[in-house]
Amino acid sequence: MKTLHYNPSEVPTYGLVEAAEYLRLPHRTVATWTSENGIIRQADQNRLSFVNLVELHVLKGMRKIHCVPMQRIRRALEHIRDKYPTPHPLADREFETDGVDIFIQELGEYINVSRHGQQGFKCIVSTYLKRIGRDPKGLPVLLYPFVLGDSDSEPKLISINPRVSFGKPVIAGTGISTAVIAGRFNARESISRLAEEYDRTEAEIEEAVRWESRQQSAA
Repeated sequence: MKTLHYNPSEVPTYGLVEAAEYLRLPHRTVATWTSENGIIRQADQNRLSFVNLVELHVLKGMRKIHCVPMQRIRRALEHIRDKYPTPHPLADREFETDGVDIFIQELGEYINVSRHGQQGFKCIVSTYLKRIGRDPKGLPVLLYPFVLGDSDSEPKLISINPRVSFGKPVIAGTGISTAVIAGRFNARESISRLAEEYDRTEAEIEEAVRWESRQQSAA
């Protein structure tokens, strides 16, 4: 009898609106990218897995090159799927190595004529790929979402881990919910007191509050 292995990264956990808020994407964009005719295969109807979040995150980095038509991106990804037989090529470690170069080759002139060029495209996608933490097998297990901007200088203080806090955002390296921190701060507890109580730096507490404030603004 075959043993089934539970993989929390594949569990349909996030609604489309929730995923859009976490990744700072328009809800309609997430719905389009994960639709029946979209690029990313939903874990379940109208529910996304952690791996889907990672795929959306990487795809968002690609779309920073606005001159590249979505249909062209679709065809390039189909080519990558042929090379890497996996349902989640954007989330695979191989994509971080030669996968990006293959993608660039497939897009060819579209990237060359864009305002960023091939090197610019690779740098942008690399910035997004660096926000993904992987286990020894190369599987994505952590996502450090952008809080303010989307540059290399953005700190990795907030993380999403499918094995921690039911996949909700926490202070990186802990199980401390950003929602709990923000709730207590909004109840007029000071940053310094929260930092002392949770044994975290004030910068981490501030980032948790900032993250939750951003989510409320997007709602």
